Amino acid sequence: MEYGVVIVSHVAEIAAGVKRLIEQVAKDVSVTTAGGLEDGGVGTDMARIMTAFEENKADKILAFYDLGSAKMNLEMAIEMSDKEVHLYDTALVESAYTAAALLQVNTKLEDVEKQLKELKVK
Repeated sequence: MEYGVVIVSHVAEIAAGVKRLIEQVAKDVSVTTAGGLEDGGVGTDMARIMTAFEENKADKILAFYDLGSAKMNLEMAIEMSDKEVHLYDTALVESAYTAAALLQVNTKLEDVEKQLKELKVK
């Protein structure tokens, strides 16, 4: 498996829900999540993101997040990861779903990214 998806959200249930939605259309794409804080609180944690990277079966990751501080933690985790991680400033649910569905049918990354441009958060 070449590409996988990582979902980072401030709320564990949001990350889990997006993963559940994606699994309906992309059963062969590895999807891992880093949602909320270890104590169940709202927030993101770089260590949890690193774990999501490590647990993902793919060598290359497409990462999606919900809010700005999640991006900051993602950027720090990317610097520490051995995997190739592509980070997208796009609408979380729509872009993660779109990317996974396209990856499921072996769409090239450049073509996935063309679709994601339409979902950019401004």
